[in-house]
Amino acid sequence: MANRIESRIEHIPAQSRSVTHAIHRRFPVKAADILCYVFLLVVVVLSLYPLYWMITSSFKPGDEIATAPLSLDIHTLSFNNYAALLSSVPIWVGFQNTLIVLICKGALTLFFCPLAGFAFAKFHFRGRDALFTLVLATLMLPPIVMLVPLLLEMGSLDWVNTYQALILPGAIGAFSIFWMRQQIAEVPNELLDAGRIDGCTSFALYWRIVLPLIQPALAALAILTFLDIYNDFVWPVIVTNTDDMQTLQVMLSALATQINNAQPGMTGHDAWGEILAASTLATLPVLILFIVLQRQFIRGILSGGVKG
Repeated sequence: MANRIESRIEHIPAQSRSVTHAIHRRFPVKAADILCYVFLLVVVVLSLYPLYWMITSSFKPGDEIATAPLSLDIHTLSFNNYAALLSSVPIWVGFQNTLIVLICKGALTLFFCPLAGFAFAKFHFRGRDALFTLVLATLMLPPIVMLVPLLLEMGSLDWVNTYQALILPGAIGAFSIFWMRQQIAEVPNELLDAGRIDGCTSFALYWRIVLPLIQPALAALAILTFLDIYNDFVWPVIVTNTDDMQTLQVMLSALATQINNAQPGMTGHDAWGEILAASTLATLPVLILFIVLQRQFIRGILSGGVKG
């Protein structure tokens, strides 16, 4: 018993020293963590403040927005801005057109771009590298350069102010093909060889083997495609010329233009409340999508493909 007590006493200083050294080693890391958290908190506040201000101000009367424009308090909760917006602006038509373009254009992107990426990544054919280089070269062209040729092409096809003009141009993009090609290139060739031995066709290899393995990357592409289509403004405003074909972003811009031109019977205070209400309604789908799918989006961006 005495020997056990003596051995424990001998080990106490060593353990104390090891704990002390561990604390000293850990302290700079904790300080760095605190600074990192403070920085992230500042970034979050600066990012969320405009969003919170927009949502809260959309429920304020126009005179309250004018007297205290930066205030986050709501003294009088009012839905008059939303009622005036829905009664005077066909905003649901904008939502409907945007939804149609989203579904059709997104489906084309998510179906054809992975197939093209699969062909560039796993098939060897004459001119493959030159063709892929040509696809990548289109990424160097500023999108604004393509507007006039595309508009002339839509005019020659008599597609101006139609869903075809809103959906087909840009549905199969170079970035989407490049993104899918990089992800599919990480799929082990041994899996495809095993599928060929089992009698799978090329499309069956893609559908049964490749597609399940690239789900995170495909989810990230779907979210990026949704954001790109939903926020697109320049092309829809050029190719549409009637209210019944306007997308949501074009309709919001038209609303702001009408209000800036001083609509009869509408004061400036009420106008800003209506604009904020419309902006809040337009932001909600993107906000909800990101909150629900943020894990899938981050996982897809960081996946870097499938490791063999």
